[in-house]
Amino acid sequence: MESVLANAHPEETVFGEVLDATVPLRFSTPAEEYKALRERAAMLDLSGLGLIEISGDGAVDFAQRVLARDVEYLTSERCMMSLVLDESGQIVDQVVVWGRENGMFLESSCGAGPRLLEHLQKHNDEGVDIVDRSGELTILGLEGPYAWGVVGRLIDSELASLPFEAVVDTTWNGVDIVFGRTGFTSEYGYQMIVPRESAAELWRRSLEQAVPAGNEALEIAMLEVRQPVIRHEATDGVSIIEGGANWLVDITKESFIGREAVLEAFNGSVARRTLGFGGGDSVPEPGTRVLAAGQDIGEVVYAVHSLGLGTTLGLARVDAEFAAAGLTFTVGDTEVTTLTSPYIAPKSWSIPII
Repeated sequence: MESVLANAHPEETVFGEVLDATVPLRFSTPAEEYKALRERAAMLDLSGLGLIEISGDGAVDFAQRVLARDVEYLTSERCMMSLVLDESGQIVDQVVVWGRENGMFLESSCGAGPRLLEHLQKHNDEGVDIVDRSGELTILGLEGPYAWGVVGRLIDSELASLPFEAVVDTTWNGVDIVFGRTGFTSEYGYQMIVPRESAAELWRRSLEQAVPAGNEALEIAMLEVRQPVIRHEATDGVSIIEGGANWLVDITKESFIGREAVLEAFNGSVARRTLGFGGGDSVPEPGTRVLAAGQDIGEVVYAVHSLGLGTTLGLARVDAEFAAAGLTFTVGDTEVTTLTSPYIAPKSWSIPII
């Protein structure tokens, strides 16, 4: 799936494949784009995220069954994150659920829309309407410590101070859009669901106020605050407890696909845990062995060069008894230290919306 904004991006934009989507990896340099995300405001082309509408009689019951968090009382003025699991408790996707008047939108992770759609259709025992709206609508993101100012100048100042996960149906330039305060980097974040034919113009107007940031800078910023990047972290055979994604599950919810496996994981002993580590200049490949005093205790899940820390930052899945902050491990030829998340303090935490 190619970005609907591909023709609006400059010629020097570097595109790449993320699962089933072709997305802008970078527009300039990751350092420049990361700086915008962490210090000013950055626009995000999120057209690689699928958008699937669930509606009709039984839509809420269906959503309750396929989503791991409780959405029974999700109104059209709210959105929330949730996991979608299979029967064995493995992660199908991490989604943003947008409440709608007659159902819900499910926003997939990048490039995972087709897989999510297939899973929903397979489990549609209620016979609800499931429609891939990605051909009609696209998603634009805006994040950064001063993103609220861009919202005020571009659309409406009242929208800038919406509570987290609030949703408003509004208009921009005479076009109906769905506006939500949600994001991925722990900075002030907003998303706009826009008709595809209007997306390029909104993107161009937004760039008068903000800097475009590609997927590379976004995923670095996500890891720095331990926001899951599902395509890297959802490894076969790893429970949500081992992966550290249990905060995206309502374990007290009476029924959802995968619940039995999740309960078993919660109630059983956990052999491995996932934790962050930092140190060194080289970025180890996934699967690189992790050693503690020469003992093999686990492996690297994935790693990046953190522009906020100025060093390598990664996730490792290690034997549970070693899952603590402040320990020294060896990864490849490099000595690293385990960390407590978030690994940086976002600037937005200390900047008020005015």
